[in-house]
Amino acid sequence: MAAALLQRFTNVRRDELAPVLVAALFFFFVLTALMVLRPAREALGMQRGMDAIRWLFVGTVVVTLLVNPVFGWLVSRFRRLAFTVATYLFFAAGLLGFHALLVFAPASIGEHTGQVFYVWFSVFNLFATMLFWALMADRFTLEQSKRLFGAIAVGGTSGAIFGPWLASVLARPLGTPALLPVAAGFLVLALGAAWWLARLHGDSTAGDSIAGEDRGASSAVDRAVIGGSAREGLRSVSRSPYLLAICAYVLIVAVMATFIYFTRLQMVAALGADLDLRTAAFARIDMITQAATLVLQAVVSGHLLKRLGTSVALALLPLVAALGFLGLAIAGSLAALIAFEATFRAVQRGIMRPARETLFTTVSRADRYKAKAFIDTFVYRTGDVVGAQTEGLLGRLGMGLAALASLAVPLAVVWLALGAWLGVAQRSRARSAVRAQGVAA
Repeated sequence: MAAALLQRFTNVRRDELAPVLVAALFFFFVLTALMVLRPAREALGMQRGMDAIRWLFVGTVVVTLLVNPVFGWLVSRFRRLAFTVATYLFFAAGLLGFHALLVFAPASIGEHTGQVFYVWFSVFNLFATMLFWALMADRFTLEQSKRLFGAIAVGGTSGAIFGPWLASVLARPLGTPALLPVAAGFLVLALGAAWWLARLHGDSTAGDSIAGEDRGASSAVDRAVIGGSAREGLRSVSRSPYLLAICAYVLIVAVMATFIYFTRLQMVAALGADLDLRTAAFARIDMITQAATLVLQAVVSGHLLKRLGTSVALALLPLVAALGFLGLAIAGSLAALIAFEATFRAVQRGIMRPARETLFTTVSRADRYKAKAFIDTFVYRTGDVVGAQTEGLLGRLGMGLAALASLAVPLAVVWLALGAWLGVAQRSRARSAVRAQGVAA
């Protein structure tokens, strides 16, 4: 009875329950590590104002471009579990290094150190989540990803709720520096879950057969070295219309999210000195957003992807963005922004993100790590820079929400068309892979 209810509401079959639960636990640990530290990142980044944050976005883009070849080299030279361990342990060691600086050399901590941490954390944030979803695309088939990624994402959303709560509980008695080794500990726990997931065998390891490659058993895939060059991801993106379309889609996601982020900062700054009221209002909206995201991920996402397809799931967020910016231009109120932001973030995390990750189940194993790393880090952060600088320019020119909407709405139309095309292209690639397998057989 319980298994039937589980399958009905989450699309998880009984034989898939163990890997899905372990994957969700893995994502819970990763997001907890990130969200424990986000309040400290924001506080340090805001020390020199919003203009400084815009330039910190530029610094983050440069660092992600430099780190990508290093990650590509790890993927090319080591087996899957080894480069996963190396990546997460590298970031855990960085957290311990910053902790040592805060504890043993507090006099050296200043604005520049805070800016370095802001950039470092922003890079860590993207690589940690990118690697998790790359592993999921490598672990599950296209059909499974449409059913299961929403349920797996529930683990991340739970971590996004638990992390800030844990930070609020620990920060006062232990101090902010103590949050860094706590986050490092959760990264180590994430590695334990990654190892556990790798040990779970079954038909869910047939993901690369969708791409026309014979992966064999999960243990064989874990031992296999992907090979290729460190910069192969960039070359793959430049040669593939499919990957280029994903790049464009991700770029617009980041631009739109940044528009909303800085609009929120501007409206909050205009409220005046009533900090407690603002903090309480945004805390409530964050909780509403997380709750809505949980419902979408646990109940709606898998059914929507399975029945309506990737095109519809990818087109929903552009539609929300277009309507939201139009409403914001008409109403121009904080209440309208809060409603828009909550809806945008819930659809982004609950529906769009799981749908976008299914796109990588139809590419080669090398592209799942190398091209995906380039797209999810450098391309995404480039979108942050474009959005931040564009919003800043409009502000300096004295243009308001109407001007921002006049840019955002046409961009959302292009974004929607990209999402629809990507869904069609994904189905075409999957059918071609199946035909190729049939011919080979």
